[in-house]
Amino acid sequence: MGWAGWGAGPAGAGSAGGPSRTFLWAAAAGAGVVTAVLALEPSPLALLTLAAAVYFALRATGRLGPKDPT
Repeated sequence: MGWAGWGAGPAGAGSAGGPSRTFLWAAAAGAGVVTAVLALEPSPLALLTLAAAVYFALRATGRLGPKDPT
């Protein structure tokens, strides 16, 4: 039997319209906290988590990703 993970056909993760705004804001906040912790130590991963925080914030505000038809 094949693996039926996220995105596998019409019952995949995107079938319900994608992540909610609440989830995206929580992900942005979490990535921001991780960025702050990593920035306390000189870590190149801080840039990666900063990019993730910006990405999730842009998705949460609707500036990036699918547009709402309403």
